[in-house]
Amino acid sequence: MKKILFFIFSVLASLSATAQNTSDHNFSVAKNLDIFNAIYRNLDLMYVDTLDADKAVGTAIRAMLGSLDPYTEYYPEDKAGEYKQMLTGKYAGIGSIISYSFTRKRVVINEPYEGMPAAEAGLKKGDIILSIDGESMEGKTTSYVSDHLRGDAGTTMVLKIERPSTGKKMTLKVQRRAIQMPYLPYYGLQADGIGYINYNQFVEGSAKDVRRAFLDMRGKGMNGLVLDLRGNGGGSVSEAVQILNMFLPKGKQLLEMRGKVKNSNQKYFTTVEPIDTVMPIVVLVNDGTASASEITSGALQDYDRAVILGTRTYGKGLVQVPNVPLPYNGKLKLTTAKYYIPSGRCIQARRYKHTDNGYVAQEVPDSLTHEFRTAAGRIVRDGGGIKPDVEVKPDSLPNIAFYLSRVDTTDILLNYEIDYIAKHPTVAKPSEFELSDGEYEEFKKLVIKSGFTYDQVSEKYLKDLEQLARFEGYYDDAKDEFEALSKKLKHNIAKDLDYPVNKKSIKELIASDLMSAYYFERGTIENGLRSDKQMTEAVRLLKNKDEYRRLLKPNL
Repeated sequence: MKKILFFIFSVLASLSATAQNTSDHNFSVAKNLDIFNAIYRNLDLMYVDTLDADKAVGTAIRAMLGSLDPYTEYYPEDKAGEYKQMLTGKYAGIGSIISYSFTRKRVVINEPYEGMPAAEAGLKKGDIILSIDGESMEGKTTSYVSDHLRGDAGTTMVLKIERPSTGKKMTLKVQRRAIQMPYLPYYGLQADGIGYINYNQFVEGSAKDVRRAFLDMRGKGMNGLVLDLRGNGGGSVSEAVQILNMFLPKGKQLLEMRGKVKNSNQKYFTTVEPIDTVMPIVVLVNDGTASASEITSGALQDYDRAVILGTRTYGKGLVQVPNVPLPYNGKLKLTTAKYYIPSGRCIQARRYKHTDNGYVAQEVPDSLTHEFRTAAGRIVRDGGGIKPDVEVKPDSLPNIAFYLSRVDTTDILLNYEIDYIAKHPTVAKPSEFELSDGEYEEFKKLVIKSGFTYDQVSEKYLKDLEQLARFEGYYDDAKDEFEALSKKLKHNIAKDLDYPVNKKSIKELIASDLMSAYYFERGTIENGLRSDKQMTEAVRLLKNKDEYRRLLKPNL
């Protein structure tokens, strides 16, 4: 172990000496590595208990990386599976989202992926996982069960499950295989010739499927496109470049990377003739749109090629090299540069201030951002992500709907949906499905019977106001009013469930879950577009060509 440590520290010292030219820095690096090595050597020789070298040194490595930024990560050899999934979006398993059932104290199947082993084996939403290869999963955490469902591609597991709707127990043999997380779960031509593409991860090879989806819809008469990058956390820069190659003329600079080391500096250009430079495009973004998604939406904005709609993006302007090799088959994902999109702006929203307890992320205030111009002369700014051309905030989930959907406190939704699926072998297609008022009444009775309660925001604020009134001496004069208002704000679950806004949101929530059970993720997405406030505005904008064109012109 000592030889390994000396080797690692010697390599680190030589790399640092290459990257840094000042003698003071080189001396500081050598001194601290020498101190670290001496401390570990003494601990290893004299500490009362035998040290676990992997744990001790691993902790030191994690602490060192933890002082930098959230994207620089170390993957030792035993984390090769996590590293591969991070890099490719793939893992070996059965292909299903699982969740913990609060009332059953067990992990259950939540959402199988279409075309994957779980779905092919006939597993359904709500199936209780009793055992895996003979080991009981009673009381096990979601993480524990997930680790046992995964394994090497091609291996077979024996899975014992119980179907709650029938009480029947089944033993299934399921073969693990490489699972690709759905990166293009749904696309389709909507009303009035508006195309829609939901693209949620820039994984290797995904751009060609986006291209295929676009050409398919254009061949069917598409006259406008909504590209949905909401919640897309990014991924491969090369895939983003290929997406942009579809819509921008050849030879356009897309981004520039600038780092400390010369080989970190790089420029990317469109290199092929585009397939379309005129079709109106609206890109949907939100605070989950990050990295390669921001490169894509930012470049389209900088070249005035699309209208960006939604809410401000995450603001990740840092670049990582994902495959720095380390001794003993370890890997390092390392932040090496910042990237700058065509207007010249870097959209990094956070500065990482180093402290004794690690980094502290500080938001870049708008007052410190700088002004840039798009190709047409529109004003855009750096820092703080991509600001949309049209800001449209999504509808917030009512408080009662939020508490009903929490899987860590109640199984009311799950139980209702399990019974619904058992009673309805088939349902309407996603674009038409809606929970009926009669079905909602059944759900409402189930909620009331369960004794469900939740924290009402209005009641909380009333208590805060009452406390403040007591503190300032006004309570006695307003006591009758406080008591009267308190009675009116008391829990009335039946009334809350019937309140129009609550009822609408809960019906949509149930419909979304049911669509995933009948039609997988594509069904959930297609059904959700009917009530999607941002999608509605995007379609309206694409149909209003004059307004669309005005948004892409500078305000003179």
